[in-house]
Amino acid sequence: MPVTILMCADPLNPRRVDEHYAREAEAVRALGGSVALIDHDALQRGDVAEAVRWVPDGLGTAWYRGWMTTPARYAALAGALAARDVVLAVPPDGYEKAHELPGWYETFAGVTPASVWLPLSPGVRPAADELAELVRPLRPGAAVVKDYVKSRKHEWDEACYIPDLADAERLHAVVARFVERQGEFLAGGVVIREYERFDGGEARVWWMDGEPVLMGPHPDTPDRYPRPQADPIAPCVRALGCRFITTDLARREDGAWRVVEVGDGQVSDLPSVSEPADLYLSFPIR
Repeated sequence: MPVTILMCADPLNPRRVDEHYAREAEAVRALGGSVALIDHDALQRGDVAEAVRWVPDGLGTAWYRGWMTTPARYAALAGALAARDVVLAVPPDGYEKAHELPGWYETFAGVTPASVWLPLSPGVRPAADELAELVRPLRPGAAVVKDYVKSRKHEWDEACYIPDLADAERLHAVVARFVERQGEFLAGGVVIREYERFDGGEARVWWMDGEPVLMGPHPDTPDRYPRPQADPIAPCVRALGCRFITTDLARREDGAWRVVEVGDGQVSDLPSVSEPADLYLSFPIR
């Protein structure tokens, strides 16, 4: 390897890695890398000095691998680490670009469902006429709502799926319910995406410096793996210019492969059926 990975500590036992990442930590150490701990709860509170208190000084370049955080908190984390002579391999602007849809959408516009978005603060519900104007560029028909990072697809009918964009009342009701249920965790604002029907589940492709290094099923459906070709979207990945990202791919009913989501690889979940060593073998030292 050898490389340093910053992982989230277990909230109940801060001397060890969060149980969710324990398997990955074992793989890192087996490959000759090292693991340093981040207090994610402190990071989420905005106490970055507390968040990095277990990180040794002078580690040089390190990669974060843990729970999601906002771009602002990631930037604050980078600043606190820099004071300890530790540099995140993924800079704050790269994290934001890959983590939030407005950052990556234009680069992938030809291979992902058409989308529009509206910046919003948590708890602020957009007006019905504002939403009707927002979706005007989209094609008539069904759509889905999400924020800049996540949807509520587990609440499909109540807070995700919009059967017809022409139904302004239903559009407003679904978006308002989504905003309400996201609460303080609303990321960036709301995104409305044209609905495309997919067959066969999703695949997650991991990219390091523009090259695909691991492919497997989506973590939500580990038993369904459609095995797409990564090459057709490689130009988009390289054009985005981010060091470590994931792309979730699905096959539309007409056979076209589509990018459902892009994410920063540091905070993307690894499917339980994937071998962590296969991912960490791809990590460069810097």
